[in-house]
Amino acid sequence: MVGKSVVTLDDLSTNQILEMLHKAEYIDAHRKEVSHTCEGRVLATLFYEPSTRTRLSFETAMLRLGGKVIGFAGAQLASVTKGETISDTLKTVSNYVDVVAIRHPKEGAALVASRAASVPVINAGDGGHMHPTQTLADLATLQSRFGRITDLTVGLCGDLTFGRTVHSLIETLCRFGNVRFILISPDELKTPQYVIDRINATPTCSYVEVRDLASVIGDLDVLYMTRVQKERFFNEDDYLRLRDTYILDEEKLSLAKPHMAVLHPLPRVNEIAVEVDDDPRAAYFEQVKNGMLMRMALESSVVGDDLPGYEPLNPKEVQA
Repeated sequence: MVGKSVVTLDDLSTNQILEMLHKAEYIDAHRKEVSHTCEGRVLATLFYEPSTRTRLSFETAMLRLGGKVIGFAGAQLASVTKGETISDTLKTVSNYVDVVAIRHPKEGAALVASRAASVPVINAGDGGHMHPTQTLADLATLQSRFGRITDLTVGLCGDLTFGRTVHSLIETLCRFGNVRFILISPDELKTPQYVIDRINATPTCSYVEVRDLASVIGDLDVLYMTRVQKERFFNEDDYLRLRDTYILDEEKLSLAKPHMAVLHPLPRVNEIAVEVDDDPRAAYFEQVKNGMLMRMALESSVVGDDLPGYEPLNPKEVQA
C-alpha cells in the first residue's frame, strides 16, 4: 500500500481491508508505542467544504502518529477563489507534504486530485460519491462489536437513495459476502437499483425492502440509521407523515436484540433520540473513535511507516 491513493474502497483488496482492521486494533492497544511512527511526516487536509468530525479525525490521526498537519477548511480559504484548479493545487501541495486528505463537494474530485498528486491522496468525501474512510470506521465498529464483518443481518434505515455512506457500506460488505440486508425506507427514498444489483450479484447476500422499522428491528444484528431529509420531499405532508416513523427511541429499541449495534455516520438531527445514547447498543460514538484508528492505520500504511511491534496478519488469518 506504500504510495497508494485511496479514492474508493475498490482501491483496496479485501485482504488489505482486513489488514487495516487488524492494524487499527493494534494501534488502539498500543497508543504509546505507535506515537512516533510518522515522526517527520506532514499531512495536508484540503477540505473544500466544511467538516468537523472527518477533518479533525484525519488530523488527530496524524498527530497521534507523531506527524504534523497543514491545510484549510473551506474553499474560501484556498486559491480556488483565484481560479486555481484542483490539479494545480495538488501538484503544488505535493511538494510540501507526504500524504493528502481531500474533501470536495464535486463527485470525482478526489480521483482528479490523486492523478495530479505525487504523494498518496485519501478521499475524505467527494460529493454524493464516496466516503471510504467512513466505511472503514463502520467495518471496524462491526469487528469490535461482533468479532466479524460477515454472517450478520444488517438493517439500513432512512434515506437510502442519497446516503453515500449506506451505498459504500453495502457494496463493501458484498465483497466479503454472507450478509442479509434489510432496507428500511419510505418509497420516496428507496435504495438505488445499482446498489440492489450489487447485492443480487453476490450469491451469499440477500435483501428485503420494508417501510416499517418496528416490524423488523427484532431481526437485526446491526441497525444503521440515517437522516430522512426534508429537502428530499416535494410534498411536506409526506415528510411529516414519514418523519417520525424513522426516529429510534427507547420504545422501538425495546423490540431489538440485547446485543444489536446501532450505527450512524453522524451528524444526527432527530433520528436517534438522545435517550438512546446511554443504551449499551448505541455504537455511533464508538464509530467516531474507530474512524480515527482506521485513519491512523491508513495514513501510516500509505506513507510506508511501520508500526513498532506490529505483526501483520498471516495469509491463513486473512483468508479466514
